[in-house]
Amino acid sequence: MEQISTDLLVVGASLSGLSLAIQAKEAGVDRVLVIEPGDRVGAAEVIGQHALSVEFRTPVTSLSIDASGRVLVGAERLTVAADLVAVASRPVRASRPLAFPVPPSLTDRIHLIPPAINFRESDVLVVGSGEEAAEYAWWLAGQEAGLVLAFGGADLEVLSRLARRQLFRLEAERRATILWNSQPEAIEEVAGFPMVYFGDRRTPDLQFDHVVFRQPDPSGETDLDDWVVRLSPETPSRVYLIDQLAEATGVPEGVTVVSPGRAWDAIRADHLTHLPAASGRPRVWRHGDRQQIEELRTANYNATITYFERSHSDLWVLRVKPDHGDTHHLPGQYASLGLGYWEPRIDGARDPGLEQSWDRLIRRSYSISSPLFDSYGYLFDPCLSPGLEFYVVLVPPAADRIPALTPRLALKGLGDRMYLGPKVAGRYTLAGVIDPRRSMVFLATGTGEAPHNSMVVDLLRNGHRGPIVSVVSVRHRSDLGYFDQHQRLEDHFHNYRYLPLVTRDPDQPKLYVQDVIVDGMLEEHLGAPFDPTRTDVFLCGNPAMIGLPAFEPEGEAKYPDPVGACQLLGELGFVIERRGIPGNIHYEEYW
Repeated sequence: MEQISTDLLVVGASLSGLSLAIQAKEAGVDRVLVIEPGDRVGAAEVIGQHALSVEFRTPVTSLSIDASGRVLVGAERLTVAADLVAVASRPVRASRPLAFPVPPSLTDRIHLIPPAINFRESDVLVVGSGEEAAEYAWWLAGQEAGLVLAFGGADLEVLSRLARRQLFRLEAERRATILWNSQPEAIEEVAGFPMVYFGDRRTPDLQFDHVVFRQPDPSGETDLDDWVVRLSPETPSRVYLIDQLAEATGVPEGVTVVSPGRAWDAIRADHLTHLPAASGRPRVWRHGDRQQIEELRTANYNATITYFERSHSDLWVLRVKPDHGDTHHLPGQYASLGLGYWEPRIDGARDPGLEQSWDRLIRRSYSISSPLFDSYGYLFDPCLSPGLEFYVVLVPPAADRIPALTPRLALKGLGDRMYLGPKVAGRYTLAGVIDPRRSMVFLATGTGEAPHNSMVVDLLRNGHRGPIVSVVSVRHRSDLGYFDQHQRLEDHFHNYRYLPLVTRDPDQPKLYVQDVIVDGMLEEHLGAPFDPTRTDVFLCGNPAMIGLPAFEPEGEAKYPDPVGACQLLGELGFVIERRGIPGNIHYEEYW
C-alpha cells in the first residue's frame, strides 16, 4: 500500500474542505493533500485554478497518532502521514425536528434527509443555513431545478470562502432565489402540493413541488464515529473537524471542532503562527471608490434596463432584460429587483447602518406589469418579450422609514445594470377564472394596477367575453402612467372599461375605490349587476384600501378601521379567498 507524507491533509473535497486547502496553500503550507471518498465535488473548477492535489475515491478507514506525534490516516488505497488533519466531510444527517406540523399527505414532498430524486424542472425550496444548505443548493442548481433557498440566521463569515462565493454566484446567474434570514412558519397542502407560509411581509406565500430541510441535527453522527481513533486529549490537537455546528456531539476527545469560515485561522493559531492569517475574507470597501463600485456592479448585477419611461419625475415604467434565464410568468405574479447600497441616492437621506451594508444588495419584490399593446398596435404578447416590465413610484423618506431602493433607481436609465431575481412567483393570478362570461373587476391604488395590466391583456387575448372593469385611484391625473393605453383598449374592446379616480386635483371630483363600490358606478361600467355569483374582484395596492380583516378562531372577520374594500364587498355577499377557502375576492398585499 502506498504511503504519502504531507503537512496538511484535508479529508473531504467539500466546499469547506477545498476552501481550507486553498487558504493553506496561499498562506505558504508546502504540502497540502485532499482526499475524497467519492468521485465528484461541488466546485471542481477550483482544483485546477489553485493546483490542488486531490485523490478521489479514497474513503478513510482509520485515524491514529504515531509515536512521533504525526497523524496516520488509513484509506483503502493508501496511508497518509500528516502533521495536521482537517475532516471536512460528514455523512448525510437528518434535519432537526420541525417546529410546526406537516400534513401527512405531504410526506413524499417534505424531506428531512435529501432524497435521491432528480429535481429537474421542479420547484424546490431548500430551508437551512451554513455549509450543508449552500452545498446542497449548489448541487440542486446543477439539476436545473427552480430553486429557492431560505437561508436563515447564519453569519456569512462563518461560511467557507467557496460557500459564500457559490451563494452569490447562484444569485448573480439567476439560478436561485435566496431569501436571506427568512424561514417558513407553516406548511399546508394546496391541490396536493406544499404551500409554504413565511409569516412576514417580505416573503409572500409560495407553493413548491418539494421542500427539503437542511438544518442538521447536532446529535447526528460524524465520520469520526466509524474510524478507529486513538488520540490523546492532553496533546495539542492535530485533528480538526470542520463543522458549522459548534455544539456538534459525538466528537472524540482530542478533536477540535472549527467553523468552516474560520478553520484556517484556528489551525494557524494552534500550530502555524509564522504563516499569515486567512485571505479572501469579505473586502472592506472604501465608499466612493469608482473602481470598487464597478467591481461590485460586475459581481452582483445580472440584468440590463432596456426601457425607462418617466410619467413624471417620481413615477416610472421600466423594462429589465436578464443576462441568464427566461422571463416566463403568469399574469399577476411578481419578481425582485435590486441595486447595491453603494449606488447614489437622489434624495439627501442616509440609510441606517450604511457602513455595515454598503457592499450589499437591496432587493424588493414588484408585481410584473405589462404594456397593453406592442409596437405594431396589437395586444401585447409577453412570450415575445425578452424582459419584464415594472411600474415603480419613488418612495420619499419619512421619519420612521428610509426607503433604500427607489431613491437609487431614480438615478438609473436606459442601458444601466441592476439585479433581477430568478424566482417569478405569486398566487395572485387568474388561475381560478375559468368561465369566459364572468364579470371581472380590478380595483387598485397607484402602481397597484401593474399586475392588473397583465391580467387584462391576458383575458382579452384569450377571448374573454364577460365585462371587464379596471379601476385605479391616484392622487393626480399625472399619476396615471398607462392612461393613454387604457383609452385605446376601450376603443378596441367593447367589453372593457377603464375607470381612473383622482383624489387631489382641484378640478376633479374626489373619489376613492371604496366610493365606486357603494354608489353604483361599478354596475354602470360593467353594464351588468354587480353580482357576487358571477363576478370576481381583484384588489392590489394600499393595504388601507384593501382592508383585509383578521379572522377570529371561529372564522368571524374583524375588519380594520377605516372601512376598506373587503368589508364593503363582504356586505354585498362576496367572499375573501384565503387558506383552504375559495372565494371571489382576490388580493395582493405585496405592492
